[in-house]
Amino acid sequence: MRFHFRYKGVMFRFLIILTSFLWAASLAAHVRAAQSNGFVDHLDQLSLSELEAELASIDSQLRWLAPHSLRSGIGVIGYRSDWQESSKRLEWVQIELDKEYPIDEIVLVPTLWRNTQEGFQSDGFPRALRIVVGTTDDQQGRVVAQYGVADKIQPRIGPLVVPVPGTTASWVRVEATDLTPRAYDSKPVFQLSEIFVFSNTENVALRQSVSVSSNSNDNVGAWDKQFLVDGHTPYLMDSSEGSQSIAYVSRFGEQPALYLDLGKEYTISRIHLHAVDQGDTVPQAYAGDLGIPRRLRIEGASDEDFTDVKTLLDYQRTNINEMGPIMMWRIPKTTCRFVRLIAVEQDQPDFDSSSLNHRRDIRIGFAEIELFAGENNVALGKRSYADYQLNPGDRSPSALTDGRNLFGKILPIKKWLGEMALRNDMEAIRPRIVDELNRRYTQQRVQLTWLTWLAALLGIGIGVTFVGDRIFRMRQLAALRIRFAADLHDELGANLHVIGLLSDLARAAVDSPQKLQSIHERIRSMTERSGDAVRYCTNMVEAKQLYGDLLEEMRRTTERIMADLEGELSFDGDPAVLRKLKTRIRADLFLFYKECLVNISRHSDATQFSAQLTAKPKELRLIVCDNGHGLTDHRVDGVPSSLARRARLLRAKVSAKHADGGGVCILLTMPTRRYFYQR
Repeated sequence: MRFHFRYKGVMFRFLIILTSFLWAASLAAHVRAAQSNGFVDHLDQLSLSELEAELASIDSQLRWLAPHSLRSGIGVIGYRSDWQESSKRLEWVQIELDKEYPIDEIVLVPTLWRNTQEGFQSDGFPRALRIVVGTTDDQQGRVVAQYGVADKIQPRIGPLVVPVPGTTASWVRVEATDLTPRAYDSKPVFQLSEIFVFSNTENVALRQSVSVSSNSNDNVGAWDKQFLVDGHTPYLMDSSEGSQSIAYVSRFGEQPALYLDLGKEYTISRIHLHAVDQGDTVPQAYAGDLGIPRRLRIEGASDEDFTDVKTLLDYQRTNINEMGPIMMWRIPKTTCRFVRLIAVEQDQPDFDSSSLNHRRDIRIGFAEIELFAGENNVALGKRSYADYQLNPGDRSPSALTDGRNLFGKILPIKKWLGEMALRNDMEAIRPRIVDELNRRYTQQRVQLTWLTWLAALLGIGIGVTFVGDRIFRMRQLAALRIRFAADLHDELGANLHVIGLLSDLARAAVDSPQKLQSIHERIRSMTERSGDAVRYCTNMVEAKQLYGDLLEEMRRTTERIMADLEGELSFDGDPAVLRKLKTRIRADLFLFYKECLVNISRHSDATQFSAQLTAKPKELRLIVCDNGHGLTDHRVDGVPSSLARRARLLRAKVSAKHADGGGVCILLTMPTRRYFYQR
């Protein structure tokens, strides 16, 4: 019996837990459906921790990468093609190098436009392009790099760095295959600010010859194809590292000669002059030519007195557009130790007030002077001085070779452009990572909300399970008490009644020893059976031994209890139906039948009885009738309470009716194909 109730309790808890898991599965499906609404991108392949690490890495690099500090004032812009009717028109620019060079990197600097919504963006930079290189013997050339619309090379603010390792070229051509509309009037054009072609760290495209497919017919002084290779970019040299240095500039109205002592002889092949930094005031005090003479001569010598003077560069500007933050020249290789920069006096008009003001503004100075011997700036950290006595408060000429400007450390041009290109790429991907992280965090909050609800539901489920189990166990205990009382009443009561009857027979047979011995043996058998019945009440496993053959057991019990009455138990149907019944059901059916016989024997004053058991595949029917005086009390709808209780345990229908000729008939009907009944 305890096995039966334990099984029911386990099933009850299993159903509660199964319901909770079904809730969990439903919630998980909802969360997955919410996640599926996100965009599909390679970022989706990264875990949350990988995305956070990627964002931290980008932020860490952005702190030291050169920023896109943009120049102001006026100056050259670059190259612009004719505008076209269609964006699919091919436009190109080609740079003719002075000889064949091994090149490893090409950098394209876009023309910039101030977008009122998004800030500065590239203007006229193509959506698709390819780069073709060749030599004098190979005028057809070969494609070394190609970018399509899917590569998303624009919009951009930083340079586009194109690695071309292991390439030899005497000409480089950039072909725009998908034009973009310029911001000014939305006409498709091809625009670039500058093209760098690096052989190691040297820009071999600097001031070389340029040919183009077309040239804008609205050119002004700021637009020309040669401005593609003049070294001027839209950016200020801002490395975002190192301490600032205030540029050297002479007193008003003075243009002294500036000297550099390199310490020993070097073969100079390139000169970079960094213009005086004017701060970030708006507007600026000068047009960008502060400290740059109209005509500048740079000379070299091996002797300090310049007796063997050699001209390195004789520069004469014709208009303000030629100025820029960094002015670069490639010069014939010249060996020298000392370098001198001289402002060559220009012919002045007749003296008047305007020329006086002009002369007062004449000064000479630079933020940095770089002299390159091969890849090295040999002027860095070397002695620099002017040919006049400094006054207190004058700026120091040592700023000319300290390797710093107003924004900090001066970087090699190639490294500087590379850092700005990398910043451009990182600043383009960073918002996408942030968006993806925000999407993941939102999903986490949604999941946390659902999990909170799930935890609450599971908590409620556990509480309901606990309370339900408590109630179920209380019901089990009550049912156990009822069944225990019923079993004791039906089994022991009947056995004690039989023992009483046998005792009466023994008293009457005192003069017949043989008959008396038989009665004593029967009393002994009933006593042992009563002991077995008590053990059965505490352990239903014993029921297998007590009621293994139900029909035979019912017949033996009929003979014992109804010995003084006429009648018998008849059976109709398939005995296999009885064998398929569960042990508990067979026991309860047997006790129901036994209680019927005891009631007839004790209370009915009947002389005859009949019992019929019918076993069909779907139904089992038991009818017990007598010719006594019928039912009087302790009835439930005409059925004795003890029989009604036993019928409830069987989950069967029981009824009572008056029999023909007097007495009563008890009818029990019970299905046999339900899970509750069969093993």
